[in-house]
Amino acid sequence: MNQGNKKLKLGLPKGSLSEATLKMFAKAGFNVVVSSRSYIPSIDDVEIEPIMLRAQEMSRYVSEGVLDCGITGNDWILENKSDVIRLADLAYAKQSMNPVRWVLAVPECSTFKSVKDLNGKRIATELVQVTKDFLKKNKVSADVEFSWGATEVKVAAKLVDAIVELTETGSSLRAHNLKEIATICVSTTQFIANKAAVRDSWKKKKMEQIILLLRGAIEAEGKVGLKMNIPAAKLKFLLKILPALRRPTISNLSDKKWVAVETIIEEKLVRKIIPELKEAGAEGVIEYSLNKLIQ
Repeated sequence: MNQGNKKLKLGLPKGSLSEATLKMFAKAGFNVVVSSRSYIPSIDDVEIEPIMLRAQEMSRYVSEGVLDCGITGNDWILENKSDVIRLADLAYAKQSMNPVRWVLAVPECSTFKSVKDLNGKRIATELVQVTKDFLKKNKVSADVEFSWGATEVKVAAKLVDAIVELTETGSSLRAHNLKEIATICVSTTQFIANKAAVRDSWKKKKMEQIILLLRGAIEAEGKVGLKMNIPAAKLKFLLKILPALRRPTISNLSDKKWVAVETIIEEKLVRKIIPELKEAGAEGVIEYSLNKLIQ
Protein backbone atom coordinates (compact mmCIF):
# COMPACT_ATOMS: atom_id res chain seq x y z
CA MET A 1 0.00 0.00 0.00
CA ASN A 2 1.21 3.50 -0.77
CA GLN A 3 2.24 4.95 2.61
CA GLY A 4 0.85 8.43 2.99
CA ASN A 5 0.31 8.77 -0.76
CA LYS A 6 4.06 8.77 -1.39
CA LYS A 7 5.26 8.91 -4.96
CA LEU A 8 8.49 7.84 -6.58
CA LYS A 9 9.78 10.48 -9.00
CA LEU A 10 11.17 8.44 -11.91
CA GLY A 11 13.11 9.85 -14.86
CA LEU A 12 12.62 8.09 -18.21
CA PRO A 13 15.04 8.87 -21.05
CA LYS A 14 14.08 10.67 -24.22
CA GLY A 15 16.00 10.04 -27.41
CA SER A 16 17.77 6.83 -28.41
CA LEU A 17 16.98 4.99 -25.16
CA SER A 18 13.30 5.94 -25.10
CA GLU A 19 11.72 3.27 -27.31
CA ALA A 20 13.64 0.41 -25.73
CA THR A 21 12.92 1.65 -22.20
CA LEU A 22 9.19 1.99 -22.79
CA LYS A 23 9.04 -1.46 -24.37
CA MET A 24 10.81 -3.00 -21.39
CA PHE A 25 8.50 -1.20 -18.96
CA ALA A 26 5.52 -2.59 -20.88
CA LYS A 27 6.89 -6.14 -20.67
CA ALA A 28 7.59 -5.55 -16.98
CA GLY A 29 3.88 -4.74 -16.52
CA PHE A 30 3.88 -0.93 -16.59
CA ASN A 31 1.79 0.82 -19.23
CA VAL A 32 3.51 4.14 -19.98
CA VAL A 33 1.79 6.53 -22.41
CA VAL A 34 3.85 9.39 -23.82
CA SER A 35 2.34 12.41 -25.53
CA SER A 36 4.40 13.97 -28.31
CA ARG A 37 3.71 17.39 -26.81
CA SER A 38 4.42 16.60 -23.16
CA TYR A 39 7.40 15.60 -21.06
CA ILE A 40 5.05 14.21 -18.40
CA PRO A 41 3.92 10.71 -19.45
CA SER A 42 1.14 8.80 -17.74
CA ILE A 43 1.68 5.43 -16.07
CA ASP A 44 -0.77 2.91 -14.67
CA ASP A 45 0.87 2.96 -11.23
CA VAL A 46 -0.31 5.68 -8.84
CA GLU A 47 2.89 5.33 -6.82
CA ILE A 48 5.12 6.44 -9.70
CA GLU A 49 5.46 10.01 -10.99
CA PRO A 50 7.35 9.79 -14.32
CA ILE A 51 9.03 12.54 -16.30
CA MET A 52 10.84 12.38 -19.66
CA LEU A 53 14.34 13.87 -19.82
CA ARG A 54 17.34 13.59 -22.10
CA ALA A 55 19.68 10.86 -20.89
CA GLN A 56 22.47 13.46 -20.87
CA GLU A 57 20.72 15.40 -18.10
CA MET A 58 19.27 12.54 -16.06
CA SER A 59 22.08 11.93 -13.58
CA ARG A 60 22.33 15.62 -12.70
CA TYR A 61 18.67 15.90 -11.75
CA VAL A 62 18.80 12.62 -9.82
CA SER A 63 21.94 13.74 -7.99
CA GLU A 64 20.34 17.08 -7.09
CA GLY A 65 17.23 15.33 -5.69
CA VAL A 66 14.81 16.73 -8.27
CA LEU A 67 14.21 13.09 -9.22
CA ASP A 68 14.41 10.09 -6.91
CA CYS A 69 15.71 7.80 -9.62
CA GLY A 70 16.09 7.47 -13.37
CA ILE A 71 17.47 5.53 -16.31
CA THR A 72 20.52 6.76 -18.19
CA GLY A 73 23.83 5.67 -19.60
CA ASN A 74 26.91 5.26 -17.45
CA ASP A 75 28.69 7.60 -19.89
CA TRP A 76 26.54 10.56 -18.82
CA ILE A 77 27.02 9.76 -15.15
CA LEU A 78 30.78 10.00 -15.75
CA GLU A 79 30.43 13.11 -17.92
CA ASN A 80 28.42 14.97 -15.27
CA LYS A 81 30.49 13.55 -12.40
CA SER A 82 27.18 12.88 -10.69
CA ASP A 83 27.03 11.63 -7.13
CA VAL A 84 24.40 8.94 -7.65
CA ILE A 85 23.95 5.31 -6.66
CA ARG A 86 23.92 2.76 -9.48
CA LEU A 87 21.20 0.32 -8.39
CA ALA A 88 21.17 -1.88 -11.49
CA ASP A 89 22.97 -2.41 -14.77
CA LEU A 90 20.32 -2.91 -17.45
CA ALA A 91 21.60 -4.68 -20.55
CA TYR A 92 18.62 -4.62 -22.90
CA ALA A 93 19.56 -7.27 -25.43
CA LYS A 94 18.07 -6.72 -28.88
CA GLN A 95 16.65 -3.38 -27.78
CA SER A 96 19.50 -0.96 -28.58
CA MET A 97 20.40 -0.87 -24.90
CA ASN A 98 23.32 -3.22 -25.10
CA PRO A 99 26.76 -1.84 -24.17
CA VAL A 100 28.03 0.94 -26.43
CA ARG A 101 31.48 2.45 -26.89
CA TRP A 102 32.75 6.00 -27.14
CA VAL A 103 35.72 5.84 -29.50
CA LEU A 104 38.41 8.21 -30.65
CA ALA A 105 38.25 8.28 -34.45
CA VAL A 106 40.37 9.93 -37.13
CA PRO A 107 40.30 10.00 -40.97
CA GLU A 108 41.29 6.69 -42.55
CA CYS A 109 43.85 8.51 -44.69
CA SER A 110 45.53 10.21 -41.72
CA THR A 111 48.84 9.20 -40.19
CA PHE A 112 47.36 9.20 -36.66
CA LYS A 113 47.79 5.76 -35.10
CA SER A 114 47.33 6.37 -31.37
CA VAL A 115 46.06 8.96 -28.95
CA LYS A 116 49.66 10.18 -28.50
CA ASP A 117 49.60 11.45 -32.10
CA LEU A 118 46.85 13.95 -31.21
CA ASN A 119 48.98 16.10 -28.96
CA GLY A 120 48.20 19.73 -29.81
CA LYS A 121 45.32 18.76 -32.12
CA ARG A 122 41.61 19.61 -32.01
CA ILE A 123 38.94 17.04 -31.03
CA ALA A 124 35.15 17.42 -31.24
CA THR A 125 32.72 15.47 -29.06
CA GLU A 126 29.60 15.64 -26.95
CA LEU A 127 31.42 13.76 -24.19
CA VAL A 128 33.83 16.55 -23.30
CA GLN A 129 34.80 15.84 -19.68
CA VAL A 130 35.30 12.11 -20.15
CA THR A 131 37.44 12.82 -23.21
CA LYS A 132 39.55 15.35 -21.28
CA ASP A 133 40.02 12.84 -18.48
CA PHE A 134 41.12 10.20 -21.00
CA LEU A 135 43.63 12.56 -22.61
CA LYS A 136 45.00 13.60 -19.22
CA LYS A 137 45.45 9.95 -18.25
CA ASN A 138 47.43 9.42 -21.46
CA LYS A 139 49.42 12.65 -20.93
CA VAL A 140 48.12 14.20 -24.14
CA SER A 141 47.33 17.92 -24.43
CA ALA A 142 44.64 18.62 -27.03
CA ASP A 143 41.84 21.11 -27.57
CA VAL A 144 38.50 19.39 -26.85
CA GLU A 145 35.41 21.24 -28.07
CA PHE A 146 31.76 20.45 -27.55
CA SER A 147 29.82 19.23 -30.57
CA TRP A 148 26.04 19.46 -30.85
CA GLY A 149 25.86 16.69 -33.44
CA ALA A 150 26.91 15.65 -36.95
CA THR A 151 30.33 15.21 -35.40
CA GLU A 152 31.64 12.92 -38.16
CA VAL A 153 31.15 15.69 -40.75
CA LYS A 154 33.52 18.01 -38.88
CA VAL A 155 36.45 15.74 -39.63
CA ALA A 156 35.62 15.53 -43.33
CA ALA A 157 35.33 19.33 -43.43
CA LYS A 158 38.70 19.58 -41.66
CA LEU A 159 37.17 21.62 -38.86
CA VAL A 160 38.76 19.22 -36.35
CA ASP A 161 41.49 16.59 -36.43
CA ALA A 162 39.57 13.86 -34.62
CA ILE A 163 36.28 13.08 -32.92
CA VAL A 164 35.04 11.07 -29.97
CA GLU A 165 31.77 9.47 -30.99
CA LEU A 166 29.34 6.82 -29.81
CA THR A 167 29.30 3.55 -31.73
CA GLU A 168 27.84 0.05 -31.48
CA THR A 169 29.16 -1.62 -34.62
CA GLY A 170 31.45 1.00 -36.14
CA SER A 171 29.46 1.04 -39.38
CA SER A 172 28.67 4.77 -39.19
CA LEU A 173 32.32 5.63 -38.70
CA ARG A 174 33.37 3.51 -41.66
CA ALA A 175 30.68 5.14 -43.78
CA HIS A 176 32.33 8.49 -43.05
CA ASN A 177 35.80 7.11 -43.84
CA LEU A 178 36.91 7.17 -40.23
CA LYS A 179 38.96 4.67 -38.25
CA GLU A 180 39.06 4.00 -34.53
CA ILE A 181 42.35 4.46 -32.73
CA ALA A 182 41.19 4.18 -29.11
CA THR A 183 38.18 3.37 -26.93
CA ILE A 184 37.44 6.20 -24.51
CA CYS A 185 34.88 4.30 -22.43
CA VAL A 186 32.28 1.54 -22.57
CA SER A 187 28.81 2.45 -21.37
CA THR A 188 25.80 0.44 -20.24
CA THR A 189 22.32 1.55 -19.27
CA GLN A 190 21.95 2.18 -15.54
CA PHE A 191 19.06 2.48 -13.09
CA ILE A 192 20.29 5.20 -10.75
CA ALA A 193 19.02 6.83 -7.55
CA ASN A 194 20.09 9.54 -5.16
CA LYS A 195 21.21 8.76 -1.64
CA ALA A 196 18.15 10.30 0.02
CA ALA A 197 15.79 8.10 -1.99
CA VAL A 198 17.78 4.97 -1.11
CA ARG A 199 17.61 5.89 2.60
CA ASP A 200 13.82 6.15 2.36
CA SER A 201 12.61 2.59 3.05
CA TRP A 202 9.40 2.98 1.02
CA LYS A 203 11.16 4.44 -2.03
CA LYS A 204 13.96 1.90 -1.84
CA LYS A 205 11.48 -0.98 -1.79
CA LYS A 206 9.53 0.53 -4.69
CA MET A 207 12.71 0.91 -6.75
CA GLU A 208 13.74 -2.67 -5.97
CA GLN A 209 10.34 -3.89 -7.17
CA ILE A 210 10.66 -1.97 -10.45
CA ILE A 211 14.20 -3.28 -11.00
CA LEU A 212 13.10 -6.87 -10.31
CA LEU A 213 10.36 -6.62 -12.94
CA LEU A 214 12.60 -4.85 -15.47
CA ARG A 215 15.29 -7.48 -15.05
CA GLY A 216 12.67 -10.16 -15.53
CA ALA A 217 11.55 -8.52 -18.77
CA ILE A 218 15.14 -8.14 -19.96
CA GLU A 219 15.98 -11.75 -19.09
CA ALA A 220 13.00 -12.92 -21.14
CA GLU A 221 14.22 -11.11 -24.26
CA GLY A 222 15.05 -13.54 -27.05
CA LYS A 223 13.66 -16.54 -25.16
CA VAL A 224 10.49 -18.62 -25.55
CA GLY A 225 8.83 -21.40 -23.64
CA LEU A 226 8.26 -24.88 -25.07
CA LYS A 227 5.77 -27.49 -23.88
CA MET A 228 5.42 -31.01 -25.23
CA ASN A 229 4.41 -34.56 -24.42
CA ILE A 230 6.75 -37.50 -25.03
CA PRO A 231 6.78 -41.23 -24.32
CA ALA A 232 8.55 -41.84 -21.00
CA ALA A 233 10.77 -44.39 -22.71
CA LYS A 234 12.17 -41.67 -25.01
CA LEU A 235 12.65 -39.02 -22.34
CA LYS A 236 16.35 -39.69 -21.80
CA PHE A 237 17.07 -39.24 -25.50
CA LEU A 238 15.02 -36.03 -25.67
CA LEU A 239 16.87 -34.49 -22.71
CA LYS A 240 20.15 -34.91 -24.59
CA ILE A 241 19.00 -32.67 -27.44
CA LEU A 242 16.95 -30.21 -25.42
CA PRO A 243 18.87 -27.06 -24.34
CA ALA A 244 17.36 -25.87 -21.09
CA LEU A 245 17.69 -22.72 -19.04
CA ARG A 246 18.62 -24.97 -16.18
CA ARG A 247 16.66 -28.20 -16.16
CA PRO A 248 13.32 -28.77 -17.87
CA THR A 249 10.19 -29.38 -15.82
CA ILE A 250 8.94 -32.94 -16.18
CA SER A 251 5.42 -33.94 -15.11
CA ASN A 252 3.63 -37.26 -15.11
CA LEU A 253 0.48 -37.62 -17.21
CA SER A 254 -2.60 -39.76 -16.55
CA ASP A 255 -1.17 -42.18 -19.08
CA LYS A 256 1.93 -43.36 -17.23
CA LYS A 257 3.64 -44.20 -20.49
CA TRP A 258 3.84 -40.47 -21.28
CA VAL A 259 5.32 -37.41 -19.56
CA ALA A 260 4.95 -33.67 -20.11
CA VAL A 261 8.11 -31.60 -20.58
CA GLU A 262 8.36 -27.82 -20.30
CA THR A 263 11.47 -25.68 -20.78
CA ILE A 264 12.77 -22.28 -21.85
CA ILE A 265 15.17 -21.89 -24.78
CA GLU A 266 16.66 -19.20 -27.01
CA GLU A 267 14.11 -18.22 -29.66
CA LYS A 268 16.73 -18.49 -32.40
CA LEU A 269 17.05 -22.23 -31.69
CA VAL A 270 13.36 -23.02 -32.13
CA ARG A 271 13.34 -23.57 -35.90
CA LYS A 272 16.17 -26.07 -35.56
CA ILE A 273 15.03 -27.90 -32.47
CA ILE A 274 11.30 -28.44 -33.12
CA PRO A 275 11.95 -30.87 -36.04
CA GLU A 276 14.46 -32.69 -33.80
CA LEU A 277 11.89 -32.91 -31.01
CA LYS A 278 9.37 -34.43 -33.41
CA GLU A 279 11.94 -36.99 -34.54
CA ALA A 280 12.61 -37.79 -30.88
CA GLY A 281 8.91 -38.64 -30.42
CA ALA A 282 7.52 -35.41 -28.98
CA GLU A 283 3.86 -34.60 -29.61
CA GLY A 284 1.66 -31.57 -28.93
CA VAL A 285 4.63 -29.20 -29.06
CA ILE A 286 3.60 -25.67 -28.02
CA GLU A 287 5.78 -22.57 -28.31
CA TYR A 288 4.81 -19.49 -26.28
CA SER A 289 6.30 -16.04 -25.76
CA LEU A 290 7.61 -14.73 -22.44
CA ASN A 291 7.10 -11.32 -20.85
CA LYS A 292 9.21 -11.86 -17.76
CA LEU A 293 11.69 -14.43 -16.54
CA ILE A 294 12.44 -14.06 -12.82
CA GLN A 295 15.44 -16.07 -11.74
